[in-house]
Amino acid sequence: MQRIAVMGAGAVGSFFGGMLARAGLDVTLIARGEHLAALTRDGLFLDSKHFQERIRVRASGDPAAVRDAEMVLFAVKTTDTAEASRAIAPHLAPGAVVLSLQNGVDNVAQIQASAGIAAFAAVVYVAVSLPEPGRVRHEGRGDLVIGDPRREQVAAIAETFERAGVKCRTTDNIEGELWKKLLLNCAGNAVTALGRATYAVAAQNEFACRVVAEALAETRNVSLAAGVQLPADSADAAGVVDMFKKYGPATSSTSQDIERGRHTEIDSLNGYVARRGEELGVPVPVNRTLHALVKLLEQSL
Repeated sequence: MQRIAVMGAGAVGSFFGGMLARAGLDVTLIARGEHLAALTRDGLFLDSKHFQERIRVRASGDPAAVRDAEMVLFAVKTTDTAEASRAIAPHLAPGAVVLSLQNGVDNVAQIQASAGIAAFAAVVYVAVSLPEPGRVRHEGRGDLVIGDPRREQVAAIAETFERAGVKCRTTDNIEGELWKKLLLNCAGNAVTALGRATYAVAAQNEFACRVVAEALAETRNVSLAAGVQLPADSADAAGVVDMFKKYGPATSSTSQDIERGRHTEIDSLNGYVARRGEELGVPVPVNRTLHALVKLLEQSL
């Protein structure tokens, strides 16, 4: 795959799009506001753990810019999934691959329901932020997990990323992998956002660690009740805390949204677990509380 478009070029979309562009692929970042202006004027600056480099990319504010892409990285906020799906649907080239790089576990279903697009799901592990327009700061990891019965296309997607220096593992259990990531999001995102703390700071606080453990246990119970087969290496509470320590000064996407005065994806994280828990008869008081407190905080933005 040589022609790539990124629908929703925030921190995550810009990082992976930038890595592909750095490898010589033709990449168009679809962004908005000051970030779009900076990309158009100066290109994308990747401030990575491993290199600092300004990368030439195409930039657009028009969803129709996906028209020639062989692969579209779909990286909008989960709150924008339906609208963004409908916006790109009329412009997709025949056979174009749409890959969801989003938090949560039900985005592919939403994309299908909203626009009839048979998207692929990816699990994203990366710590990135946009400290200023046109600049992505990379603070940890930067790898993907993908899986789908359409094995031939999955192999082509993985090869495209691997050639660009992005680790991309394939799996026969993408649902379990999505829930494995949801465990981490539900354990850490709301706690760090509400506490205005980095991952490392939260990991050093015994009271925060108790909430992390309880949110994690509830999410795991909901996944099991839903019939999800979690991977054997899904983290327990101690593993999550150790992981957060390694994240150092990185902050969660929920924290970044709050800092910027934006609404969060909490409905797709702790809110989703709270809803599914109620449907399945699984007690979820901690997830429900974390969801409610972040929603309350959003009201003051």
